[in-house]
Amino acid sequence: MASFTRTAKGWRAAVAVRGTRDTKTFTTKAEAVAWAAARETQIRQGESAPTDTLKTLDEAFHRYLKEVSVHKRGHRMEGHRLAAIADHVVGGRRLGSLPLSEVSSDVLGQWRDLRLRGTFAANFADKVKGASVIRELNLLSHVFTTARREWKWIVKSPTTDVRRPKGSAPRDRRISEDEIDRLCVALGFDESPVTTRSGVVAVAFLFAIETGMRAGEICGLRRDDIKGRVAHLPRTKNGTKRDVPLSTRALELIALMPAGDAVFDITAASLDALFRKAKARCQIDDLKFHDTRHEAITRLAKRLNVLELARVVGHRNLNELQTYYNETAEELSKKLQ
Repeated sequence: MASFTRTAKGWRAAVAVRGTRDTKTFTTKAEAVAWAAARETQIRQGESAPTDTLKTLDEAFHRYLKEVSVHKRGHRMEGHRLAAIADHVVGGRRLGSLPLSEVSSDVLGQWRDLRLRGTFAANFADKVKGASVIRELNLLSHVFTTARREWKWIVKSPTTDVRRPKGSAPRDRRISEDEIDRLCVALGFDESPVTTRSGVVAVAFLFAIETGMRAGEICGLRRDDIKGRVAHLPRTKNGTKRDVPLSTRALELIALMPAGDAVFDITAASLDALFRKAKARCQIDDLKFHDTRHEAITRLAKRLNVLELARVVGHRNLNELQTYYNETAEELSKKLQ
């Protein structure tokens, strides 16, 4: 059982479990309570390591990336996110340098508010929306849950009591035929066989609208994955395989690509960079490559029922289709005539 005593230098925590006693002094009582809880767990589990070896957030991130994140498709992006979080400064201290016992819900709450507000001095130069913070909190939650369940480094995840900000409204951006034409012109595509990287981007853009495939799925598509009128995706964003039926137009677009093992032979990063440049030349605002998925699903919904549509685009939860299906009220009204 733990006890806490006020001293001239702060608070002294004392634990006694199974005949083992230990004490340590902290600046605040909250730090003393967190340490005592962690130390009691160590003693009950038969650990005799000195308390000054308590792991830091940097160490937790490093082990998570090495043992858990490496098995995910998005492990590189997770690495960037965790590195950025570790370098954020809260209360004058770099988060990654904090012992896990000091990473409290209060600290993470301050981090959340700084992230939403943005402040250059604390390395929060980019003000982000609630959806971004929610994604980062979910990642942190998995790190702490793994540290608690598997590594036995902590007793409780500090993210449990952290309030999540309000999420952003789903995007409902449609792509007009005029914008499609302007982008194709900017990329130098005229329905002829492709000979330039800009042409590859144009065909990938049109192919995405036709199939609803994500940028990463398109960039990873290989000739061997196409059997007749079906593109087999061995591994998608959610970790499962998926078969995508190909329309006549989709097959025509593939036929315009140069011969090679990879259909599009371009990385997702290059695709995004060239698409952004073309968009800027066209003076098209607020358009992302991923908006092609919204456009594709809305178009496919006119030809497929909801179960067929979910299978094509890879949604297990039918409610997710509400996020991407963006038929306008005017278009729906025509079906009621």
